[in-house]
Amino acid sequence: MTVPLPPPLLLPRRAALERLALLALAPGVAAAAPGGIPSATHDESSPEWERLRGRLFPGRTLIQGQGTVQVIAPLRAAYGASVPIKVVSRLAQRADLHVRKIYLVVDKNPSPVAVALDLTTAIGQADFETRLRVDEYSHVRVISELSNGELHTDSRYVKTSGGCSAPPNREALHLIGKTMLKVTGPVRPGELTAAEITVVHPNDTGFELNQLTVMYIPPHFVRTIKVSFANQPVFEADLDFSVSENPTLRFNFVSQGPGELRAEVTDTKDAHFVGTLAIS
Repeated sequence: MTVPLPPPLLLPRRAALERLALLALAPGVAAAAPGGIPSATHDESSPEWERLRGRLFPGRTLIQGQGTVQVIAPLRAAYGASVPIKVVSRLAQRADLHVRKIYLVVDKNPSPVAVALDLTTAIGQADFETRLRVDEYSHVRVISELSNGELHTDSRYVKTSGGCSAPPNREALHLIGKTMLKVTGPVRPGELTAAEITVVHPNDTGFELNQLTVMYIPPHFVRTIKVSFANQPVFEADLDFSVSENPTLRFNFVSQGPGELRAEVTDTKDAHFVGTLAIS
C-alpha cells in the first residue's frame, strides 16, 4: 500500500542536490588509454569531480587518504548496474567527534551524487554497504564530513559501463515499495548491531529502454530513506537513480534494549512505504 506523503523538510535538500548534479554535466576532457578506453589511477581527480566539488564544498579543503574513511569497490565490475560499494569509517561515533554526513559520488554518471547520508551517533560506526550504477569508467568517491567540519575523502577507479541504461527487471512491479529490515549479527545492548534494509523498487533511471515498446521508461526511484530505532533517528539517506534497483543499505546501530527498528521510504512519485522490525 502506498500513501502520498512528500517529505517537506527533505525536498529542498534533494532539489539542491539535483541542481548541483545537473551543473556537473558540462562537457569535460577525460584521460584516455590507447584505443580510446578511459584510464586513471585511484586517487586522480577528473573534470567532472572538480566542477562538482566546487559546488558541493566551495572553498573547503578535502583531506585525501584512508586514515579516516575508505571506499572499497572492485577494479572491474562485471555488471555496471549493480556495483558493490563499501564505506569503512575509522572513527567511532562519539558525541565529541563523529561522522555527521557521508556522500557517495560517481564522477561520470548522469546524476553523480548517488547517496547523501545524514548520520547520528546512534549508528555507532559509520560503515555502509550498497550497490551503485556506474555508467562508464569512472571514479567512485566517498566524502565523509565530521562534526568538527573536516572533510575526508577516498576514491576508487572502477572499470565498467552501461549501468544507467541496463535493461531493467520488470518481474516484481506488484511488490514496489515492500520494505524489509533484518539484523545480520548478534544484538547486545550497548554494542554495534549490524542491520540491512532493502526496498523492492525498479529505481528506473530514465535511460532504460522498454524492450516491448522500445521507448524510454520514465525515471522512478527511491528518493529518501529514514531509519530510526526506538523512536530515535539513526540516519537519513537522500538517494538518486545512481543507486541500483531494489536499493539495499547495510549499516550499524546501537541497541540500548528492546525497541522497533523502523524505516520510512519515499520515492519520486511521492509514494510512502514503511518497514518495521521488532528488536528484543
